[in-house]
Amino acid sequence: MEQNTPKGNFPVAGLAAGQQIAMSSREIAELCEKRHDHILRDIEKMLRDIGAPKFGAADFEAEYLDGQGKPRKEYRLPKDLTVTLITGYRADLRYKVVKRLEELEGVRSARPMLDFSDPAVMLGVFQHLQGQVAEKEAIIEEQGGRLKKLDRLEGAKGSMCISDAAKTLGVGRDYLFKFMSARRWIFKRSGGKTWLAYDDKRKSGYLEHDDFMKINDVGEERVYTRVLVTAKGLVKLAELLEQPIN
Repeated sequence: MEQNTPKGNFPVAGLAAGQQIAMSSREIAELCEKRHDHILRDIEKMLRDIGAPKFGAADFEAEYLDGQGKPRKEYRLPKDLTVTLITGYRADLRYKVVKRLEELEGVRSARPMLDFSDPAVMLGVFQHLQGQVAEKEAIIEEQGGRLKKLDRLEGAKGSMCISDAAKTLGVGRDYLFKFMSARRWIFKRSGGKTWLAYDDKRKSGYLEHDDFMKINDVGEERVYTRVLVTAKGLVKLAELLEQPIN
């Protein structure tokens, strides 16, 4: 049995079937500064005392999940039974419940009721639904085109330098270098001028090294290394950048 009024983000009051005002036993307990199990006891006694043949406690019983995800019992009472329940409570507590019921009634009266027999209303609803369908179809078409491009790139052979990868991805060359460096794809050794790939990105098949010969500033032929982006790496970068491939 619960010993305290449960707190948290839960639907404690609202509209029951047929747009009837309903208040949960949890909210009544909170407003009346009582333990929830005591409110449950009072509700069950009230329903027994009323002894109406058309309903019993089971007609208003519901469940909610407590903080541990376990189902717990509560009651959701219509306005007349809520007022009957609180009759014996302190006046200041009754006042809180009555004001809350007025708030719920205000929410109900503020909700516009649609007249579906009106052709203009039906046309508006149809156009709204049609617009939603068209929007979803456009999203599906866009995502389908993106997936096709990603599949095409992933199946391609060969690799490209980071500058060419930037053009393919539709971003600036300097931006992509900074992006890859920040994401720990590439780095420079202390005092070095050339970019190198992190080992984990090479092992994942995203990047590879290309060694080539080049004449340096003093006329000597030296071996240099540059980073190449594989097709698989291009697909991964496109996902990280969260933008379509051009």
